[in-house]
Amino acid sequence: MTSTASSTDTRQGQATADQRPTWQQRLRRFGYAAPERSDVRDRLMPPYSEPSPRISAALGLRGEVAGRITRWSAWGGPLLVTLMAGLMRFWNLGSPRAVIFDETYYAKDAWALVHNGYESNWAKNANDLILQHNGHVAIPTDAAYVVHPPVGKYVIGLGELLFGFDPFGWRFMTALLGTLSVLLLCRIGRRLFRSTFLGCLAGALMAVDGLQFVMSRTSLLDGVLEFFVLAAFGCLLVDRDRARAKLAAALPADADGRVRPDVYAAETTRLGWRPWRWAAGVLLGLAIGTKWNGLYILAAFCVMAVLWDVGARRVAGARRPYATVLKRDTGITFLATVPVALVVYVTSWIGWILSPADGSGGYFRNWAATDGKGGTWTFLPDWLRSLWHYEHEVYLFHVGLSSPHTYQSNPWSWIVAGRPVSYFYESPAPGQSGCPSDAGEKCAREVLAIGTPMLWWAACFAILYVLWRWAFRRDWRAGAIACGIAAGYLPWFLYQERTIFYFYAVVFVPFLCLAVAMMIGALLGPPGSDERRRVVGAAGAGVLVLLIAWNFIYFWPIYTGTAIPIDQWRSRMWLDTWV
Repeated sequence: MTSTASSTDTRQGQATADQRPTWQQRLRRFGYAAPERSDVRDRLMPPYSEPSPRISAALGLRGEVAGRITRWSAWGGPLLVTLMAGLMRFWNLGSPRAVIFDETYYAKDAWALVHNGYESNWAKNANDLILQHNGHVAIPTDAAYVVHPPVGKYVIGLGELLFGFDPFGWRFMTALLGTLSVLLLCRIGRRLFRSTFLGCLAGALMAVDGLQFVMSRTSLLDGVLEFFVLAAFGCLLVDRDRARAKLAAALPADADGRVRPDVYAAETTRLGWRPWRWAAGVLLGLAIGTKWNGLYILAAFCVMAVLWDVGARRVAGARRPYATVLKRDTGITFLATVPVALVVYVTSWIGWILSPADGSGGYFRNWAATDGKGGTWTFLPDWLRSLWHYEHEVYLFHVGLSSPHTYQSNPWSWIVAGRPVSYFYESPAPGQSGCPSDAGEKCAREVLAIGTPMLWWAACFAILYVLWRWAFRRDWRAGAIACGIAAGYLPWFLYQERTIFYFYAVVFVPFLCLAVAMMIGALLGPPGSDERRRVVGAAGAGVLVLLIAWNFIYFWPIYTGTAIPIDQWRSRMWLDTWV
């Protein structure tokens, strides 16, 4: 193909204002007008926003100093937010000195797993013995039937190996991953919005979310799952930018130096092996190896990645973007995610696989040699058939779980924090366990897993905003945020009769924070807004952020198990369903 032919194809592939695609004509009825962009490079790789010169002038900063601060803030800002989050999460981490809520399963399972390679049955009084003897107790060898994969318990067990079999030890890794999740979200938000400020805002919002905070200070699996899901999303986001940069580099420039769409380059450019997409596959495998609902997130993220490729090829000039992606990109997308995730998942069972198959190893480890003898699948290794049987039994357990629980909730109530979960509660007398001696009556000491109400209620409006941006403004950022929320939230509506809990929602908390940050960015106003618009927007956004921060501080005692007079505890029970 000659350069002249390529130029002709490019001009023919561009629609004029009177020849807009049908979807654009429909959106114009809702007030939408596609922005005019002259350079495809800017559409493929939008530049990061720069602080307004008025800010530097107001602070008395010279251009060179202001530029240095801007470059420093790309990492400095996220690290400062992360430092704040880490100090809060690690403060008095060993309190309450008790086995709270489902720590009774995962803390002990983790300790047995890192020593035996499989989970064990503990005595009924094991919790008391562990606390009395600072974790110096014998580890039982009798295999236990557990219904969650091992990755999250290995993570918890690593903290126990480092710091001991006590509350601090079994909460250390969840606190660390909860803190690192804040750093990840700051950087992800920065890349998503092309704004360091909005990225740090999203991270700061998650730093003061009560549910994420409590889950970071408790050795449950869902906080570990949240970390792997968020890290996988970040890897896919980096992969998106790098793939679009390769497409932009392959496009020709015109006589004026502006990059234009080119059919040939858009449909033939190969994007390579895409290592960040393979990294996402590994992380999604770890997510599934933590809890099975990671499967839904794997499926959703794969679809999202394919649509991102379609959008990139279309912007670059491909006439048949779906066919091009099917030919050039889908194979890598599949190989880097589904098979990789499967291999990682199976590998995570290595302790169970290597345990003895004579009945003294992991639960069901000897099934193929006993109850599973015969059949049409005997050509497979015994460990694989036994593992498949184990997985089948676990599946039947999960779909059939319907035993009532005091703190179970319907997913319809999650988004408004309708039914939180009390992890720990006691009523110390005045002068005991931190209860003021002049309290007059017993205090309340509780760890309540509930999101910061102001943040979650603002997120209800933010979700509507991102859906509107996605549907009527074709904003891919809003679509990505909506995908993260939907992948972590909507599957639970398929199991409304099952015993499920509000704290499962922690997996999509980062995407709620991104949605709120995006809404606050809209409140601040678009670039080029006049001073009055900026002042009004900044005032509204500032009030919202301050309310969320105040709300977190107000609920701090019931996030951390701090003893407070019973009247103060009652004043924090805003809804009857919180008790």
